[in-house]
Amino acid sequence: MPTGTTATGEASMAELVRVAALSGFSPTMRACGFDPIPLLKEFGLSSRILGNAEQMIPAHQAIRLLERAAEVTGCITFGLRMAESREIANLGAISLLIAHQPTLRAALTALMQYRNRINSTLVLHLDDLGDNILIREDFSLAQPEPLQQSSDLALGVLAQLCKSVRGEDWQAQSVCFSHAEPPVLEMPIYRRLFGCRPEFNSEFNGILIHPRDLDRPNQRADAALAEHARNLIETVMSPEQHSVAQQVEQSILLLMPTGRASIQMCCELLGMSVRTLQRNLDAEGVSFSSLLNKARLQMATKYLSNRRIRITDVAEMLGYGSIGAFTRWHIQSFGVPPSKRRKILL
Repeated sequence: MPTGTTATGEASMAELVRVAALSGFSPTMRACGFDPIPLLKEFGLSSRILGNAEQMIPAHQAIRLLERAAEVTGCITFGLRMAESREIANLGAISLLIAHQPTLRAALTALMQYRNRINSTLVLHLDDLGDNILIREDFSLAQPEPLQQSSDLALGVLAQLCKSVRGEDWQAQSVCFSHAEPPVLEMPIYRRLFGCRPEFNSEFNGILIHPRDLDRPNQRADAALAEHARNLIETVMSPEQHSVAQQVEQSILLLMPTGRASIQMCCELLGMSVRTLQRNLDAEGVSFSSLLNKARLQMATKYLSNRRIRITDVAEMLGYGSIGAFTRWHIQSFGVPPSKRRKILL
């Protein structure tokens, strides 16, 4: 998958996902009583394409397909039902590497290292909260998209990965969703996937696990197989280092919920000076302000879709010192004030 591209072409080139991301789509559609073929055709896809797991397609194509599927079938847990059928092998070439890591921490680190070869728009964070570890997932998109099904699918696949490394009896401490609570009849799938009662209308999408889960030995780990898999991936896939712009994007997404996504804080997180960061971004043809605005566009949609987050809090998390400044930016970006757009989103 292309990485390290420069600013103007980056969105169209880098926002790609393996067709394997749609594994389970057709069976889930049929289980809901619908033929998947017409919907695939609506989005320019075919069953033949779905048979080539390593082929790359635009991320927005897959994201919109899942949202449309949930709408057509009336199944609000469509993404989770896809995740339930997933196996670690669906991750493709890196599945062997992940399966034989010595710990869950090592498996997640490998996943983050090669995530651009799976889904360039999905960003994974590990936050140490003391009593718990938060594994948080965010999407980095050039333009905001409705993401409930894709976010649910990503969290469900993450839970399946944890089970594959920690054992089928593994369960999360808690799982948090930014969307509203679904009807009670849809709740059993959450228990099956995560083994705990979920929290809804959260400020983030993520899984809380006990710190010991990260470093408990993986009984099925095989160092020789893991090394073989890594050498194979390095040879076949030739993964490139993340560009500075990609590192900054990830840092912004990590810092934004705290309202601290400034260039100074990003530099502190990345261990470089402001001058060095700006020089590197200039060389890649992108600016910090454009990356920050891209993240704000995405997160404004996410936060406003959560009725529990006040608009004043949204303004603060996006880094605006006043509700007036946030409102002016929002009108310029979306054409309407945040209060009106919230009504549309909800």
